[in-house]
Amino acid sequence: MNEPYYRYHVFFCVNQRTNGEECCADKGSASLREYAKERIKELGLAGRGGVRINNAGCLDRCAEGPVIVIYPEGTWYTYVDKEDIDEIVEKHLICGQVISRLQI
Repeated sequence: MNEPYYRYHVFFCVNQRTNGEECCADKGSASLREYAKERIKELGLAGRGGVRINNAGCLDRCAEGPVIVIYPEGTWYTYVDKEDIDEIVEKHLICGQVISRLQI
């Protein structure tokens, strides 16, 4: 079996709804995605065999958001600030631990 191209693939919902419904973009998802991407680069985790941070359109969980999903496990998280992103990076992406307080 082939090794996965990325150890973790992280999708940040950055969807912006225009109909007034709740959406992740209204909760700062784009700026926190950029923060996560920079942290991954700073820590030397970006690229093949490491971590990839991506934008995603609507992941259909905006009411629980902002949300991310991490593959290959399919672990879903919500977050509110840089401290939550740091915890996801440190505990999940570096140590492989699921963070139950942020999990949805």
